[in-house]
Amino acid sequence: MRSGFVGIAGRPNAGKSTLINGLINEKIAIVSEKPQTTRSEIRGIYTCDEGQIIFTDTPGIHKAKYRLGSRMNKQATDVIQGVDLIYLVVDGSVPFKTGDEYVLNVIKNAKLPVFLILNKVDKLDRETILANLKTWQERFTFDEFFPISAKYDKSFEDLIHTTLSYMPEGEYLYPTDMVSDDPENFRISEMIREKVLLLCEQEVPHATAVVIDNKEFKRDACYIQASIIVEKQGQKGIIIGKQGQMIKKIGKAARKDIEKLLGKNVYLELFVKVVEEWRSKDARITEYGYGGANSDNYI
Repeated sequence: MRSGFVGIAGRPNAGKSTLINGLINEKIAIVSEKPQTTRSEIRGIYTCDEGQIIFTDTPGIHKAKYRLGSRMNKQATDVIQGVDLIYLVVDGSVPFKTGDEYVLNVIKNAKLPVFLILNKVDKLDRETILANLKTWQERFTFDEFFPISAKYDKSFEDLIHTTLSYMPEGEYLYPTDMVSDDPENFRISEMIREKVLLLCEQEVPHATAVVIDNKEFKRDACYIQASIIVEKQGQKGIIIGKQGQMIKKIGKAARKDIEKLLGKNVYLELFVKVVEEWRSKDARITEYGYGGANSDNYI
């Protein structure tokens, strides 16, 4: 039996979160087309008779504008140092850029086995796929490479089987029925934040955090109160929307996902609070659970 850890690394919007959801066959990480959707380490646990793989989705490595971004980058590099194998997920539909070189150098320094995951091949023809693989292989000697479409592929059997062969020998590290070790409240808050990302435009989603204020189970239902945090009064108005229509849409969409997670009826009450420049304040970033908030070495 083999068990171990895989770090999923790459630039923002490469498809890392979509991939981990596909590998686990359950929604572990939130997904949107907006950069920096993932702000914290997300773990998904795959278990089979042959062993167990703990996949760790990391924030996309990017040029940081705020303290939040700096902490997200550090967390991503820290995670990479503590795994048995790295997936470098790249968007095969865009050309190699300076940001790719930076991520590649971070991975080289880890001195671990690396799989190249060339994602979004559904947008490419065969010749382009082969050319992109050659471009990447000229820059680094990958242990394995897999052209995939994380969004549309239904099976990752070959990738899973090959990954297990790289894992160290060992027993299961988590209970076999467990798919994630992320706290329940964090997963709920991320489901709410995902709907803000999907429904709101411009800078508003990036300036948003979500905090669970209260969660109470009563009989067959769960009552949740949560606060959506923004940085400016104008952003608060956008989140609420005309006659409260936007926040109702956010709540309705989030509630469906939360009910799937909890297996119960959910009554969700949302509030909007302004906390100026929270993305530049370590105490707030930690309070909201982002950028390695659960790590002892985030500073």
